[in-house]
Order: sequence, then structure tokens, then C-alpha cells
Amino acid sequence: MEQPVPAPDPSPLPNRERALGVIATATLLALLYFARDVLVPITLAVILSLLIAPLVRALRRIGFGHILSVLAAVLVLGFSFAAVAGVIGSQLVHMAQSLPRYQRTIEHKLKTLNDVTVGKFNELTGQAGRFTSRHPAATGQPGTLEQPESLEQPGTHEQPGTHEQPGTLEQQGTPEQSVTLRQPAALAPQRTSQQSALAGPNSPIPVELHQPPPSPVQVIERVLGSIWVPIETAGIVLVVLVFVLLEHETLRDRFIRIAGGADIRLTTLAINDAGERLSRFFVSQFAVNLGLGVAVWIGLSLIGLPQPLLWAALAAVLRFVPYVGVWIAALCATLLAAAVDPGWILALTTLGLFVLVELIAGQLVEPQLYGHTTGLSPLSVVVAAIFWSWLWGPIGLIVSTPLTLCLLVAGRHIKALSLLDVLLGDTQALTMPERFYQRALSADSAEIIASAREFLKRNSFAAYCDLVLMPALHLAGIDLLAGTISADQQTKVRNTMVAVIAAIGGESGRLPRRYRQSSVLDSSNVGRELRRQREQVSGRWQGPLVVPPGSVMLCVGLGSRADEFAAELLVRILREQKIDARHMSLDDLPATPSPNAADAVSIIYLVSAFPSEERGRGEGTADEMRRRFPHACIVAVFLPGMLLQPESAIDTVRGADKSASSLGHAVQICLDMHREPAQS
Repeated sequence: MEQPVPAPDPSPLPNRERALGVIATATLLALLYFARDVLVPITLAVILSLLIAPLVRALRRIGFGHILSVLAAVLVLGFSFAAVAGVIGSQLVHMAQSLPRYQRTIEHKLKTLNDVTVGKFNELTGQAGRFTSRHPAATGQPGTLEQPESLEQPGTHEQPGTHEQPGTLEQQGTPEQSVTLRQPAALAPQRTSQQSALAGPNSPIPVELHQPPPSPVQVIERVLGSIWVPIETAGIVLVVLVFVLLEHETLRDRFIRIAGGADIRLTTLAINDAGERLSRFFVSQFAVNLGLGVAVWIGLSLIGLPQPLLWAALAAVLRFVPYVGVWIAALCATLLAAAVDPGWILALTTLGLFVLVELIAGQLVEPQLYGHTTGLSPLSVVVAAIFWSWLWGPIGLIVSTPLTLCLLVAGRHIKALSLLDVLLGDTQALTMPERFYQRALSADSAEIIASAREFLKRNSFAAYCDLVLMPALHLAGIDLLAGTISADQQTKVRNTMVAVIAAIGGESGRLPRRYRQSSVLDSSNVGRELRRQREQVSGRWQGPLVVPPGSVMLCVGLGSRADEFAAELLVRILREQKIDARHMSLDDLPATPSPNAADAVSIIYLVSAFPSEERGRGEGTADEMRRRFPHACIVAVFLPGMLLQPESAIDTVRGADKSASSLGHAVQICLDMHREPAQS
């Protein structure tokens, strides 16, 4: 008999894939780090090409040729950078020349700060030291403080001949040390000759080395050596920028061929998305930063801070560094204001100006100008700044946002990189029903209520029930059928839903406090519990028995707990519209109806929360309702659950007059039916 061959262990394959992923990530990081001297200029050139691409297109529309447009745009960019660098450099030189005039103010401010901070701390520690010195027993060495400080210690007795040296008022340590520190300056040559005579031939001779003053050639070499690397990088960037702009279309076609030759449409969409996002982001941010620099320049000139053009240029340039750049310029300007003004008014005014201008630019101008064009979350921007500055230094800090934006676009259009879209994007990682269900499992009703109130500022309660509450209930029902939700979690979900309905539902707000505080732990049917709370106020029939004909709407659940809950929600939504709606379950059918009930009811809603076996009762329930209320309009409200698609076909049952696929649609049917008799 042949022995069965053991099945291969599938675990090595996932482990191998994870190991390959880790190796590939480490290789990529090493490549980015060690090849930064090559990658940084190329990256800067590509980013600058996106910045001046609109200028190139504008010049070509005017009538310039392709090459002439590229060269003109690059020259404009180069002159702009040179002008900014010249302004900042000249202003720095002027500020350095004027700093000695503020030396006395700086020393006074430093002394004041030292007295307020370090001085207070030293005073506190001194008081603590004196307090502990008054309690020697606490140190475990009694009697040590009674010993006078002038007692002679072993090895410190006066040596013969030391009294002959003039100027030795106090002698501590060896006699030679005391004489050297205390003798007058007039006896220094005599002492030096005595030491030379006593030292002997083998004593070291002190020597001082002085560098000769540098020659003009050496000065030029040092200056060129310090600025050669930036000039070299700038030259490489300009050369690469020119060729990138000249071969823009060719490079795009090659990238499409390499990245997605089989799906040109998708690759073109990704490239256009990335190019438009980056170009719009850079142009808009450049305009905002320029306006901020002008505002800072005018403001600092009015308040009287020296070199206002320097701080305005620094604020405009450093603002390209996300979140911290403008505050670096504000800190430097505030320090100069503190050094210039004997008081603190100028420093506080300078800081307030930067805060005001940044708030206006960041909170008012940018959202109106280009909104959230990047699609990056604030946390991802900060983390990206740290990561790219670690890899590429200050240049990485500047280009961190556009590089991260490219990764985001790749994650949105390439399925294998969809993880980047989740990690870096500003879109919600979970849908609203998923967030509701997750918070309900955690019994976090406060966050759900806060989110619901934000939703209700722009939408109706019916829309919230259709788009959030019922799909979340469907998710809970799926887990309940799969047996993956525990009894404790079911209780948390039920209590959370009741708390949410009590907070945002209009009917619960009118209930007395003693009814709203009742727990649902004793009832697994949330819909019936909510109905019972209303019945405690309005009675068994949930309203008056004597009503005008055709003024009552009945909402009937088809049997499941979710159906009862959906029927109760529909009742509350209709009551918000000042409509007399009442909740009935299938168990209430055998009960004797109130007199004239057949004439009072105008619409009967048969409510099903989501597809389930209870929907099979819809036809029989419709026939029973038709027998009891022959003049009423029967509306089948079959909700699709978490698959809400308004364009899809609406489910219905035989015997129903109308059908609705959402609670909002059901309410609209009622409003339309009541509007038609009024118009006629």
C-alpha cells in the first residue's frame, strides 16, 4: 500500500515573499542614499520643470519656438534665483555690520534672561543646599560642619622660605602655585629667571605658533572651495532642466512605454494626474509664498525692524519647507527685534505679524486658491519631511512633498501600490458604515455622535440612516450570521445604536429623561425597545385614537430584529416631518385594531432592513394588510443594506402599490401623496 505523500507546507512561500520585499526595500533605500549625489540634481530638475512648464507653454502660445521658449523660461528662473540669493546675501552683510551697535542691548537682554531663568534656578538650589546643611544628621556624618574651614589639613603646612615672597596673602596647595598666582606682575621677570635656573636643561620650553596672514590667492581658493559644490549642483540642475524641457514629450512617451505599454489609457491618466497635481501645487504655492513675503516686507517696514527685505525673502523661501520653514524665519526675525529694541514690544509685534500673516495664508488663501490639491494627509507630510531629510539632507526636506505626492499618485493608479494611497492619502481609510461599526464594537458612542452631528449639518436624518446606520447594521448582521461576533460585542453594538438614536433622533429628544435612561440590556430587539420608550409617553397606540381620516402611516417590520429597527427609524423620520407615523410588528396583527383604524391609515410601509429570509413573508404580509386596510396604499421598503445603489432595480413584492429602496425615498412617497390632494 502506497503511503500518502505529505502536502507541501505553504508557509515558506509567504515567508520568501516577505523576505524578498524586505530585501528590495533595503536595496532601494541604499540606492537612494548612496546615489544621492546623482539623484538629487535630477530630482530637482524634474520638479523645476513642472514649476516652469506653464511658462513654457505660455511662451509657445505667444509665438516663441520650442527651444527659445525653454531657454527663456530657464533664464527667467535662473535670474529669479540669483536675485533672491543676492538680496539675502546683501542683507545678511548689512545686518552683520550693524550687529556691534546692538551689543549693549544684547548683553542686557541676556543678563535679564539669565536672571529670570538660570538665576532663579541657582537661587532655588542654593536655598535647598543651605536647608540641607542645617540638618547634618540627614547626611549620616554628624559634626562635620562644626570644623572650621581654616584648620590645617595634612600636607598643607607652610614651607620654609615661602614667607619671603611678596604678595602671598593666602597659600593653598604647594608654595610654588601660590606664589605664581598671587605675586605682583613686577616680580614676574625675577621669578621667571629663578624658575629657569632651578628647572635644569631638560625642562620643556613653551612655544607659540602663529599662522602667517593668507595671501589673496589662498583667500580666493577658500572662497571658491566653499561655494564650488553649490555652483556645481546648480549647473547640473540647469543643464538637466533644459534637456528635460526640450524632450518633455519624448520622455513622457518613453515612460508610458516602460511603465504601461499594455494599458496606455491608465498610464496616461496616472501621468496626467501626477503632472497636473504637482504643477498646480507648485505654481499655487509659489504665488502664495510670494504674497506672504510681500506682506511680511510691508509689515516689518511699518513696525521698524531693520532689514525687512531679508526676513521677507527668507519667509518666502523657507515656506517651501512644510510646516516649520516660515517659523524658522519668524524666530530669526524675532531674535533680531529683541536685540534691537531695549524693550520687548518690537519682538512681540514681529512675532504677532508672522502669526497673523501665516494664519491668513494657510487658513484663508490656500484653501480658496487650490484647496487640497495634493491629497496628502498632514501626518504623511511631516513623516515624509523627516524621511527625505534623513536621506538627502536639506534638499530632501524641500522636495519631500512633491516626492511623496508622486508616490501617492502611483498608489492610486497602480493596484500593487495601493497601500501607499491608504498610508499617505487624506481620504478616509474606512467608509462611514465601517467606521460606525468599528466604533460601535468599541462602545465609542461619543465619537459616533460627534461624526453624526457633522454629517447632519449638511444632510438629513434620513440620509444618515440610509448611508451610515443601516449599512453598519448590515455589517453587524453579516458577522452575526458568520458567528464571529460575541454576545458582549452584540450588547455594545445595540447600546451604541440606541445612544446614537437618542442623541440625534428628533423623537428621542422629546422623551422624558427617565425613559431615555432605560437600558436595552434586557432586550435584544432594539427596535421594539425604542418603540416601548415612545409608548410609555404616548400610550399603547402611540398617539390619539381619534384622528382625521387618512392621517396615520403604519410602519411594519417583516419579522427580524433589523426589520423592527428599520421600521422604528422610519417612524422617527416621518415624525420629524410632522407626520403621524406609528410602528407595528407582525405580532400585533392578531390584536384587535382600534375603531375606525381602516379609515385613519393611508399608507402602510412593509420594511425590510436588508436581504434576508424574512423578505419571503412580504407577500403574505401585504395580503393581510390589504384585508385589514383596504383603502391604504401599501409601500414595500426593501433596503439593500451595505450595497446601496440608487441606479439598481428596486425590489418589490406582489400586492404592493409602490416600492422604495431607501428610507428617504419612502418619506418622499408619503410627502408626494399628501401634496397631490392639496394641489387638486
